[in-house]
Amino acid sequence: MLKYYLSLFLLLFGEMAPVFADGKFINPITDVCWKCVFPIHAAGVNTTPGYKDYMSYKNPICACAGTPPKVGIPLAFWEPVALVEVVRTPYKCLALGGKSIGTPGIKGRGGLSNVGESSRHSFYHVHYYKFPILSFLDLFPGFSCTEKQVSMDIVYMSELDPTWSDDGWNAVINPQAILYSNPVAQSACIADCTTSSLDKPNDIQFWCAGCSGSLYPFMGHVTHHVGGIQASYLLVQRTLAKLHSLGTIWAAEQDNFCEKKQAYTLPKKNYKTQLAYPIANTKGPCQTLGKTDIVWGSGKTYPKGGEDFIYVIWGKKHCCIDAVEIALTAVGGAK
Repeated sequence: MLKYYLSLFLLLFGEMAPVFADGKFINPITDVCWKCVFPIHAAGVNTTPGYKDYMSYKNPICACAGTPPKVGIPLAFWEPVALVEVVRTPYKCLALGGKSIGTPGIKGRGGLSNVGESSRHSFYHVHYYKFPILSFLDLFPGFSCTEKQVSMDIVYMSELDPTWSDDGWNAVINPQAILYSNPVAQSACIADCTTSSLDKPNDIQFWCAGCSGSLYPFMGHVTHHVGGIQASYLLVQRTLAKLHSLGTIWAAEQDNFCEKKQAYTLPKKNYKTQLAYPIANTKGPCQTLGKTDIVWGSGKTYPKGGEDFIYVIWGKKHCCIDAVEIALTAVGGAK
Protein backbone atom coordinates (compact mmCIF):
# COMPACT_ATOMS: atom_id res chain seq x y z
CA MET A 1 0.00 0.00 0.00
CA LEU A 2 2.87 2.36 0.77
CA LYS A 3 4.24 1.75 -2.73
CA TYR A 4 0.82 2.67 -4.08
CA TYR A 5 0.86 6.04 -2.30
CA LEU A 6 4.38 6.79 -3.44
CA SER A 7 3.50 6.00 -7.04
CA LEU A 8 0.33 8.07 -6.82
CA PHE A 9 2.12 11.19 -5.61
CA LEU A 10 4.90 10.81 -8.14
CA LEU A 11 2.31 10.59 -10.87
CA LEU A 12 0.33 13.61 -9.69
CA PHE A 13 3.11 15.94 -8.67
CA GLY A 14 6.05 14.95 -10.83
CA GLU A 15 8.77 14.54 -8.24
CA MET A 16 9.30 13.79 -4.63
CA ALA A 17 9.42 16.74 -2.26
CA PRO A 18 12.69 17.30 -0.39
CA VAL A 19 13.58 15.22 2.62
CA PHE A 20 12.95 16.88 6.00
CA ALA A 21 15.56 16.64 8.71
CA ASP A 22 13.06 15.75 11.45
CA GLY A 23 11.79 12.21 11.94
CA LYS A 24 13.19 8.75 12.51
CA PHE A 25 12.60 5.11 11.73
CA ILE A 26 11.14 3.60 14.89
CA ASN A 27 13.43 0.89 16.24
CA PRO A 28 11.25 -1.99 17.53
CA ILE A 29 13.88 -2.84 20.14
CA THR A 30 15.03 0.49 21.56
CA ASP A 31 12.05 2.79 20.88
CA VAL A 32 9.27 0.53 22.18
CA CYS A 33 8.34 0.02 25.84
CA TRP A 34 8.07 -3.76 26.05
CA LYS A 35 6.71 -3.64 29.58
CA CYS A 36 3.45 -2.57 27.96
CA VAL A 37 2.79 -6.14 26.77
CA PHE A 38 1.73 -6.84 30.39
CA PRO A 39 -0.51 -7.85 32.02
CA ILE A 40 -0.97 -11.30 30.48
CA HIS A 41 -4.04 -13.33 31.42
CA ALA A 42 -4.20 -17.08 30.78
CA ALA A 43 -7.17 -19.28 31.73
CA GLY A 44 -8.68 -16.36 33.65
CA VAL A 45 -5.58 -15.82 35.80
CA ASN A 46 -3.32 -12.77 35.74
CA THR A 47 0.12 -14.31 35.26
CA THR A 48 1.74 -10.92 35.91
CA PRO A 49 -0.01 -9.72 39.11
CA GLY A 50 2.22 -6.67 39.33
CA TYR A 51 0.33 -5.19 36.38
CA LYS A 52 -3.34 -4.24 36.40
CA ASP A 53 -5.66 -4.47 33.40
CA TYR A 54 -8.68 -2.56 32.16
CA MET A 55 -10.76 -5.73 31.72
CA SER A 56 -11.44 -8.58 34.14
CA TYR A 57 -11.07 -12.23 33.16
CA LYS A 58 -12.50 -15.27 34.97
CA ASN A 59 -13.22 -18.02 32.43
CA PRO A 60 -10.61 -20.84 32.47
CA ILE A 61 -11.83 -22.35 29.19
CA CYS A 62 -12.89 -20.90 25.84
CA ALA A 63 -14.86 -22.47 22.99
CA CYS A 64 -15.12 -21.22 19.42
CA ALA A 65 -17.47 -22.34 16.66
CA GLY A 66 -15.95 -23.72 13.49
CA THR A 67 -15.12 -26.89 11.58
CA PRO A 68 -14.04 -28.50 13.76
CA PRO A 69 -15.06 -26.53 16.88
CA LYS A 70 -12.20 -25.29 19.01
CA VAL A 71 -11.86 -25.66 22.77
CA GLY A 72 -8.85 -24.19 24.50
CA ILE A 73 -7.40 -21.75 27.00
CA PRO A 74 -8.34 -18.04 26.79
CA LEU A 75 -5.31 -15.76 26.46
CA ALA A 76 -5.29 -11.97 26.77
CA PHE A 77 -2.30 -9.67 26.37
CA TRP A 78 -1.23 -6.38 24.76
CA GLU A 79 0.45 -6.09 21.37
CA PRO A 80 1.92 -3.07 19.53
CA VAL A 81 -0.26 -2.91 16.43
CA ALA A 82 0.06 0.58 14.95
CA LEU A 83 1.82 3.92 14.82
CA VAL A 84 0.04 7.25 14.68
CA GLU A 85 2.11 10.28 13.77
CA VAL A 86 0.89 13.85 14.25
CA VAL A 87 2.60 16.41 12.01
CA ARG A 88 2.38 20.07 11.08
CA THR A 89 3.68 19.62 7.52
CA PRO A 90 1.35 17.81 5.08
CA TYR A 91 2.66 14.49 3.73
CA LYS A 92 5.64 14.52 6.05
CA CYS A 93 6.17 10.94 7.25
CA LEU A 94 8.15 10.99 10.48
CA ALA A 95 8.17 7.20 10.75
CA LEU A 96 9.77 6.98 7.31
CA GLY A 97 12.73 9.05 8.45
CA GLY A 98 11.03 12.42 7.98
CA LYS A 99 10.53 12.04 4.25
CA SER A 100 7.70 13.70 2.36
CA ILE A 101 5.60 11.72 -0.12
CA GLY A 102 3.77 14.71 -1.55
CA THR A 103 3.79 18.45 -2.05
CA PRO A 104 3.07 20.28 1.23
CA GLY A 105 1.37 23.13 -0.62
CA ILE A 106 -1.57 20.93 -1.59
CA LYS A 107 -2.98 21.10 1.93
CA GLY A 108 -2.50 23.96 4.34
CA ARG A 109 0.39 23.67 6.76
CA GLY A 110 -0.56 23.02 10.37
CA GLY A 111 0.71 24.71 13.48
CA LEU A 112 -0.33 26.93 16.35
CA SER A 113 -2.28 30.19 16.29
CA ASN A 114 -3.38 32.60 18.99
CA VAL A 115 -7.04 33.54 19.27
CA GLY A 116 -7.49 36.40 21.68
CA GLU A 117 -5.31 36.80 24.75
CA SER A 118 -5.88 33.45 26.44
CA SER A 119 -7.01 31.00 23.76
CA ARG A 120 -4.82 29.10 21.32
CA HIS A 121 -5.87 26.94 18.38
CA SER A 122 -3.81 24.41 16.45
CA PHE A 123 -4.11 22.14 13.42
CA TYR A 124 -2.20 18.95 12.59
CA HIS A 125 -2.31 16.16 10.04
CA VAL A 126 -2.21 12.53 11.12
CA HIS A 127 -1.01 9.26 9.57
CA TYR A 128 -1.98 5.79 10.78
CA TYR A 129 0.44 2.93 10.02
CA LYS A 130 0.02 -0.76 10.68
CA PHE A 131 2.99 -1.70 12.82
CA PRO A 132 2.85 -5.42 13.79
CA ILE A 133 6.19 -5.60 15.59
CA LEU A 134 5.82 -9.17 16.85
CA SER A 135 5.41 -10.32 13.26
CA PHE A 136 8.40 -8.20 12.20
CA LEU A 137 10.60 -9.89 14.78
CA ASP A 138 9.14 -13.36 14.05
CA LEU A 139 9.46 -14.34 17.70
CA PHE A 140 6.60 -16.87 17.72
CA PRO A 141 6.10 -18.13 14.16
CA GLY A 142 3.41 -20.66 15.12
CA PHE A 143 1.44 -18.26 17.32
CA SER A 144 -1.94 -17.36 15.79
CA CYS A 145 -2.72 -14.63 18.35
CA THR A 146 -0.37 -12.01 16.91
CA GLU A 147 -1.00 -9.85 13.86
CA LYS A 148 -0.39 -11.80 10.67
CA GLN A 149 0.79 -8.89 8.53
CA VAL A 150 4.56 -8.62 8.19
CA SER A 151 4.81 -5.25 6.44
CA MET A 152 4.31 -1.66 7.53
CA ASP A 153 1.42 -0.09 5.60
CA ILE A 154 -0.13 3.36 5.66
CA VAL A 155 -3.83 2.87 6.40
CA TYR A 156 -4.93 6.49 6.73
CA MET A 157 -3.57 9.90 5.71
CA SER A 158 -5.61 12.92 6.75
CA GLU A 159 -4.31 14.91 3.76
CA LEU A 160 -6.47 12.69 1.53
CA ASP A 161 -9.56 13.14 3.72
CA PRO A 162 -11.51 16.39 3.13
CA THR A 163 -13.45 15.95 6.39
CA TRP A 164 -10.25 16.32 8.42
CA SER A 165 -9.82 19.99 7.59
CA ASP A 166 -13.19 21.17 6.24
CA ASP A 167 -15.99 21.93 8.72
CA GLY A 168 -18.68 21.67 6.05
CA TRP A 169 -17.65 18.24 4.83
CA ASN A 170 -17.27 17.00 8.39
CA ALA A 171 -20.78 18.16 9.33
CA VAL A 172 -22.22 16.23 6.38
CA ILE A 173 -20.29 13.00 7.00
CA ASN A 174 -20.36 13.12 10.82
CA PRO A 175 -23.58 14.93 11.85
CA GLN A 176 -23.45 13.27 15.29
CA ALA A 177 -20.62 15.64 16.18
CA ILE A 178 -23.22 18.34 16.85
CA LEU A 179 -24.67 16.23 19.67
CA TYR A 180 -21.37 15.59 21.41
CA SER A 181 -19.25 18.70 20.85
CA ASN A 182 -21.60 21.12 22.63
CA PRO A 183 -20.85 22.52 26.12
CA VAL A 184 -23.48 20.38 27.87
CA ALA A 185 -22.07 17.11 26.56
CA GLN A 186 -18.52 18.24 27.22
CA SER A 187 -19.23 19.12 30.84
CA ALA A 188 -19.81 15.41 31.45
CA CYS A 189 -16.25 14.70 30.33
CA ILE A 190 -14.78 16.00 33.58
CA ALA A 191 -15.57 12.63 35.14
CA ASP A 192 -13.95 10.87 32.17
CA CYS A 193 -10.76 12.84 32.75
CA THR A 194 -10.69 11.64 36.35
CA THR A 195 -11.32 7.96 35.61
CA SER A 196 -8.85 7.92 32.70
CA SER A 197 -6.13 9.42 34.89
CA LEU A 198 -6.77 6.62 37.39
CA ASP A 199 -6.27 4.07 34.57
CA LYS A 200 -9.97 3.20 34.49
CA PRO A 201 -11.14 4.06 30.95
CA ASN A 202 -14.86 4.61 30.57
CA ASP A 203 -16.40 3.28 27.36
CA ILE A 204 -19.84 4.62 28.28
CA GLN A 205 -18.73 8.22 27.71
CA PHE A 206 -17.51 7.41 24.21
CA TRP A 207 -17.64 11.05 23.08
CA CYS A 208 -15.02 12.11 25.63
CA ALA A 209 -11.25 12.04 25.26
CA GLY A 210 -10.59 12.37 28.98
CA CYS A 211 -8.25 15.20 29.92
CA SER A 212 -7.20 15.73 26.29
CA GLY A 213 -10.36 17.51 25.14
CA SER A 214 -13.36 16.79 22.93
CA LEU A 215 -13.26 13.61 20.86
CA TYR A 216 -15.72 15.17 18.42
CA PRO A 217 -15.56 16.38 15.71
CA PHE A 218 -13.11 14.02 13.97
CA MET A 219 -10.95 16.84 12.65
CA GLY A 220 -7.40 18.14 12.91
CA HIS A 221 -8.46 21.42 14.54
CA VAL A 222 -7.73 21.64 18.27
CA THR A 223 -9.73 24.57 19.60
CA HIS A 224 -8.23 24.50 23.10
CA HIS A 225 -4.52 23.95 22.57
CA VAL A 226 -2.67 23.59 25.87
CA GLY A 227 0.55 22.07 24.55
CA GLY A 228 1.96 19.88 21.81
CA ILE A 229 1.58 16.66 23.80
CA GLN A 230 -2.03 17.42 24.77
CA ALA A 231 -3.03 18.39 21.23
CA SER A 232 -1.27 15.49 19.54
CA TYR A 233 -2.64 12.96 22.03
CA LEU A 234 -6.15 14.25 21.42
CA LEU A 235 -5.71 13.76 17.68
CA VAL A 236 -4.39 10.23 18.21
CA GLN A 237 -7.64 9.42 20.00
CA ARG A 238 -9.72 11.11 17.29
CA THR A 239 -7.90 9.06 14.66
CA LEU A 240 -8.68 5.80 16.44
CA ALA A 241 -12.30 6.86 16.92
CA LYS A 242 -12.63 7.88 13.28
CA LEU A 243 -11.21 4.60 11.96
CA HIS A 244 -13.54 2.65 14.24
CA SER A 245 -16.54 4.66 13.03
CA LEU A 246 -15.59 3.77 9.45
CA GLY A 247 -15.18 0.08 10.30
CA THR A 248 -11.52 0.20 9.27
CA ILE A 249 -10.24 -1.25 12.55
CA TRP A 250 -11.97 -3.72 14.86
CA ALA A 251 -11.70 -4.46 18.57
CA ALA A 252 -11.58 -7.32 21.06
CA GLU A 253 -14.71 -7.74 23.17
CA GLN A 254 -14.89 -8.63 26.84
CA ASP A 255 -14.97 -12.46 27.19
CA ASN A 256 -14.87 -12.98 23.40
CA PHE A 257 -11.69 -14.91 22.60
CA CYS A 258 -12.72 -16.16 19.17
CA GLU A 259 -12.91 -13.09 16.94
CA LYS A 260 -12.76 -9.31 16.83
CA LYS A 261 -15.94 -7.29 16.45
CA GLN A 262 -16.77 -3.97 14.83
CA ALA A 263 -17.05 -1.13 17.33
CA TYR A 264 -18.38 2.08 15.79
CA THR A 265 -17.50 4.10 18.88
CA LEU A 266 -14.03 4.20 20.41
CA PRO A 267 -13.49 1.17 22.73
CA LYS A 268 -11.09 2.84 25.14
CA LYS A 269 -10.39 -0.33 27.11
CA ASN A 270 -8.85 -1.84 23.97
CA TYR A 271 -6.01 0.66 23.71
CA LYS A 272 -3.07 2.18 25.47
CA THR A 273 -0.33 4.29 23.94
CA GLN A 274 3.34 5.13 24.20
CA LEU A 275 5.14 8.22 22.96
CA ALA A 276 7.98 7.18 20.62
CA TYR A 277 9.03 10.54 19.13
CA PRO A 278 10.47 13.14 19.66
CA ILE A 279 11.53 11.59 22.99
CA ALA A 280 10.66 7.93 23.42
CA ASN A 281 9.01 6.96 26.69
CA THR A 282 10.44 3.44 26.92
CA LYS A 283 10.39 3.03 30.70
CA GLY A 284 6.60 2.91 30.88
CA PRO A 285 3.93 2.70 31.83
CA CYS A 286 1.89 3.05 28.66
CA GLN A 287 -0.92 5.57 28.80
CA THR A 288 -4.65 5.05 29.15
CA LEU A 289 -6.58 6.96 26.50
CA GLY A 290 -7.48 10.36 27.90
CA LYS A 291 -5.03 10.25 30.81
CA THR A 292 -3.64 13.60 31.89
CA ASP A 293 -0.25 14.33 30.33
CA ILE A 294 1.05 16.40 33.25
CA VAL A 295 3.45 13.63 34.32
CA TRP A 296 4.14 11.46 31.27
CA GLY A 297 4.19 14.36 28.78
CA SER A 298 6.43 16.69 30.75
CA GLY A 299 9.68 17.62 29.00
CA LYS A 300 8.88 15.62 25.87
CA THR A 301 8.84 18.53 23.38
CA TYR A 302 11.41 21.07 22.25
CA PRO A 303 11.59 23.72 19.49
CA LYS A 304 12.96 23.04 16.01
CA GLY A 305 12.60 19.28 15.72
CA GLY A 306 10.50 18.31 18.71
CA GLU A 307 7.08 19.64 17.71
CA ASP A 308 5.82 16.65 15.69
CA PHE A 309 4.95 13.33 17.31
CA ILE A 310 4.82 9.55 16.87
CA TYR A 311 2.82 7.28 19.17
CA VAL A 312 2.95 3.49 19.40
CA ILE A 313 -0.57 2.10 19.67
CA TRP A 314 -0.96 -0.98 21.84
CA GLY A 315 -4.08 -3.07 21.19
CA LYS A 316 -5.72 -5.65 23.44
CA LYS A 317 -5.41 -9.16 22.00
CA HIS A 318 -7.81 -11.99 22.81
CA CYS A 319 -7.43 -15.52 21.50
CA CYS A 320 -8.37 -19.10 22.28
CA ILE A 321 -5.39 -21.46 22.05
CA ASP A 322 -5.53 -25.25 22.22
CA ALA A 323 -2.87 -27.75 23.28
CA VAL A 324 -1.62 -28.26 19.72
CA GLU A 325 -1.03 -24.55 19.17
CA ILE A 326 0.70 -24.21 22.53
CA ALA A 327 3.12 -26.96 21.51
CA LEU A 328 3.73 -25.47 18.06
CA THR A 329 4.33 -22.02 19.54
CA ALA A 330 6.81 -23.41 22.06
CA VAL A 331 8.68 -25.25 19.33
CA GLY A 332 8.65 -22.22 16.99
CA GLY A 333 9.79 -19.83 19.72
CA ALA A 334 12.65 -22.14 20.66
CA LYS A 335 14.11 -22.22 17.15
